[in-house]
Formats: sequence, C-alpha cells, structure tokens
Amino acid sequence: MTQNLTDLLAQLESLGIASVRGHSARSTDGLRQFGVKLGDLRTIAKKIKSDHALALQLWDTDVLDARLLAILILKPQQLTVQQLESMVRDARGVQLADWLTSYVVKHHPENEAFREAWMNDADPWIARVGWALTSSRIAKDPSGLDLAALLDRLEATMATSPSEVQWTMNFCLANIGIHHERLRARAIDIGERLGIYRDYPVSKGCTSPFAPIWIREIVGRQ
Repeated sequence: MTQNLTDLLAQLESLGIASVRGHSARSTDGLRQFGVKLGDLRTIAKKIKSDHALALQLWDTDVLDARLLAILILKPQQLTVQQLESMVRDARGVQLADWLTSYVVKHHPENEAFREAWMNDADPWIARVGWALTSSRIAKDPSGLDLAALLDRLEATMATSPSEVQWTMNFCLANIGIHHERLRARAIDIGERLGIYRDYPVSKGCTSPFAPIWIREIVGRQ
C-alpha cells in the first residue's frame, strides 16, 4: 500500500484522541503528538507493510505518532550506521526509545559496534539502549562478555544510575541470574541488597521486575 507523507499525517491526526495525548504527554520530550492508539498505528503499519523511504520521512516530522509508525515500517538493514546512531540519539521517552531498540536497533547488523559506547554514554536514554543490547547478549549470545565484571559494575553503579538506564541495567542483572547458573546466587544477592524495584506495583499474574523475584520465577518455570 503506497501513501504519501501529507495524507498519512492527516490520517494520523484524524485518529488522535485527547485521552491518549494526556496519558503520555510527560514522555514525549517536546515532540508533537496526535494521540493515536498503538493498535491503530499497528493497523496502519500492517496495511503499508514496509516503506523505508516513507519511514525516514515520518521520522523527520518530529511527531511522536509518526515516529512510532516509522519504526514499524522501516527496514533496519537499510539504515546506515550514521542514520542508526542519529536515530538513537534523537529518541527520547520510554515508548519511542524502547520501540526503536526492539524493532530497529536489535535487528541492525552493526549494533554491536555501538553497544559498549552506548552503555557508557552520559545521556541516560542512549545508555538505556546500550544496556538493553547487552541484556539481549547475556540471554542469547554471551560469548565474549565478562559477566562477573558486569555484575561488579551493576553492584557499584546501578543504585545511583538515572531511572531511564536503571531499568535496562536491571534486565541485565535478571538475565545473568536467569541464564547463568554459576552466577545466579550472586545476582540474587546483589538484587536483594540494592532493593531496586522491590516494591514495584505489578498487575495480577505479572512477574515483578524486582530481580530476585524475577530470577526465581523464571528459573522455576524452566
């Protein structure tokens, strides 16, 4: 399905809902927002399928809804490394940063070249992406990672890290405990002593992000 940018932006604006805008207003970081429901964005993306050129145009609008749609229809492999890093540095807010990480960055063939640098970046939104990539490596391809050193770093810095990056650092801690039995007891101990997300509210049937509970729950299912 072929659409031009002007018509697509008009469609997105017509689907905007005030309550959706109000719900996520604090996480837009200055971007304009129409307030399109995520389900409606996915429906539009399914009709378009993929359109890399249109996706880049949508990203350049600085409209949150348009950027989320761009993420769903672009082709990660066609992004240059310069484009990839530019997008990561331009993605603010939980929804945008995490969608970009999950749907684009993790599927880009050169993401490993940036992973460590992003982990160490002073910008917490960029560091959030770097730690998310490291979390995936821990779970799926830990070869070459010094997991004990990562635990040392988590133990020393996680409690004082900004909340944006603390979230994906916690994923690393949990994944070390879940996937690496020899380090499980230490990961649980670090989680207990730091106490991060101990009292985090969760819906019935959902697993707590508090690492000791999370680790024991997942390991118990295996």
